[in-house]
Amino acid sequence: MFRTAPDMPTADQALPGRSVAMPVNNVNFINSQPIQAPFAEGLEIAYFAMGCFWGAERRFWEQTGVVTSAVGYAGGHTPNPTYEETCTGLTAHTEVVLVVFDPKLISYEKLLAVFWEAHDPTQGMRQGNDRGSQYRSAIYCANIEQLNAAIASAEAVQIQLTNLGFGAITSEIMAAPTFYYAEEYHQQYLAKNPGGYCGLRGTGISCA
Repeated sequence: MFRTAPDMPTADQALPGRSVAMPVNNVNFINSQPIQAPFAEGLEIAYFAMGCFWGAERRFWEQTGVVTSAVGYAGGHTPNPTYEETCTGLTAHTEVVLVVFDPKLISYEKLLAVFWEAHDPTQGMRQGNDRGSQYRSAIYCANIEQLNAAIASAEAVQIQLTNLGFGAITSEIMAAPTFYYAEEYHQQYLAKNPGGYCGLRGTGISCA
């Protein structure tokens, strides 16, 4: 059963996890770039959660200027969680995409536009038919500049959403917590399985 209530577990209530990190092949299936740090000089990192991370990762790897990407878990308490543990809601993590990008080719603001346009950020602990705290929307910011840009973009997007009849944005916007890599089979999943599930649906807003 998924935990769908907003009162997620505290650190004391969360699953204990483990001290050993998830083994991950440090090669992007699509372009053979590394998916773990260190990354090449001049590249920057961003983190987004917008529902099932399979489809969310594809939205970002399709962007010119995104050098590599990976999926994992963040925003909760359990160290090095498994997918099965995250799906219980007892880790408090959400499914997150790590985006490594070249700011000379794509701006952080453009990545924010991809984020806002690709999903419904007003749904709380769900995204479409996918229900549970692991599907909640979030922007986890790597620095203060990203945080300021994310907050400003949310304010602008809220005006559009309100005009279209949507409610308040429920996305978490905060400094980036620890990111834990997901299991190998989740990485670039829709490139490995082109017919795989993707439940992302936008609201019709435009962040041009």
